[in-house]
Amino acid sequence: MSGRAPRPVITEHGLEPVPGLPGHLPEGETLLWQGRPEWRALARGAMHVRGIALYFFLLALWRGAGISADGGSTADVVAGGALMLVIGAAPIGFLYLYAWGAARCAVYSITNRRIVMRVGVALPVTINLPFALVEGASLTRRADGTGDIALRLGGPQRVSWIMLWPHLRPWRMAKPEPMLRAIADADAVAQVLGRALAASAAVPVTPIPDAAEDRRRGNAGAEAMA
Repeated sequence: MSGRAPRPVITEHGLEPVPGLPGHLPEGETLLWQGRPEWRALARGAMHVRGIALYFFLLALWRGAGISADGGSTADVVAGGALMLVIGAAPIGFLYLYAWGAARCAVYSITNRRIVMRVGVALPVTINLPFALVEGASLTRRADGTGDIALRLGGPQRVSWIMLWPHLRPWRMAKPEPMLRAIADADAVAQVLGRALAASAAVPVTPIPDAAEDRRRGNAGAEAMA
């Protein structure tokens, strides 16, 4: 029996005998869950389209105010502001299109032994993450009802930030953390993953509670102490 630590396995996406998987599952391995990102939620969370839209809206107001201060007519003010909105619509439209493509091409799979991520638009790849690699996992809930499950990998193992984006945790450049992003019913998926990790003697998923839930727990504790 080899003492080598498992490594992420990355393969190019070609013909799939099972959708989202690089091949048929070995004997004893079962598929527990499979899904893909919600593309609108992916655009909001990973592409930050709302922030970009607000930026161009403020630019439009600033442009209109500048034209007005220079003595321009109402028509000039409206035209100047509208031009900035049109300019902003191009990158926002591209980001929405990319989010749609990234979500359509992505498939997340959880088996009783590993997590498989088939991702990529221009260069699709399949990334196998055996449970032995997963040091921890955390759930972040979003206001739109979707959620993100980040996977912290143990040891010296690394995955490619460029290859994974946008399916990774933000601001983890030195040691990227793969992320099941913008998934619907994220609480149920986190439970599936948690049970699978626990059954394989890995660490269970610990969901990140909402701020409102933290406050409720704090109030309940204060009442109990009173």
